[in-house]
Amino acid sequence: MRDIPITLKNLPRLPFLALIRLYQMVISPALPTGTCRFEPSCSHFSYQAIVKYGIIKGGALSIWRVLRCQPLHPGGYDPVP
Repeated sequence: MRDIPITLKNLPRLPFLALIRLYQMVISPALPTGTCRFEPSCSHFSYQAIVKYGIIKGGALSIWRVLRCQPLHPGGYDPVP
């Protein structure tokens, strides 16, 4: 979270970004490797989307990304727009 300055504008984003980082540090390492369909992973995508677009649009992009993470979708390189 050092990559985002702590300003009044960014203050609402910080709890969401902290939860994503917590997931990346605690839960993600316990999951089997090589299971991500996308590059960057959904948690990295979500973090980048919220930093770039804010909670509403970044959150919507994140939810759409997670919904596409299923066996019928081929995955691949899918950066934040």
